[in-house]
Amino acid sequence: MVDESDTDPRSSGIPPVFDAAGQVNPGCTPEQCAQARQKKIIAGVLAIVLGWMGAHKFFLGSIGAGIIMACVCLVGSIACAFACMPGGGAYAMALIGLIEGIIYLSMPDDQFYRTHIVGKRPWF
Repeated sequence: MVDESDTDPRSSGIPPVFDAAGQVNPGCTPEQCAQARQKKIIAGVLAIVLGWMGAHKFFLGSIGAGIIMACVCLVGSIACAFACMPGGGAYAMALIGLIEGIIYLSMPDDQFYRTHIVGKRPWF
C-alpha cells in the first residue's frame, strides 16, 4: 500500500507546480527538466569552484544570498588577516559552496526545477 504523503508534492516542503488546468503537477515537462539539468550542472560546478564568492547564487538569481556570501568572504578574510589567520571567511564560504554544489548535482532534475528555479530557494 502506498502512503499518499510520500507521493504528494505538498508534503515535501517543495513548492508544487501547477499545470494549465490548475492541477498539481509533481514533475516537470521534458523541456523544463532539460533546462533544469543544464542549470543544475552549471550551478553545481560554480558552487564547487567559485562558491566562496557566491557565484552560484548570482547564477540562480538569488542576488541577496550572493551578496551575503561575497561580503562574508571579504569581511571575514580581512578580519582574519588582522588576526594572522589567513582566509577565514573565504574558507567558511568555500565549505558552504562545496556542500551546496554536491547537493545541486545529486538532486533529481524535477526537484531542482521546483526548488531552485520555480521556488527560488536561496539556501541549501
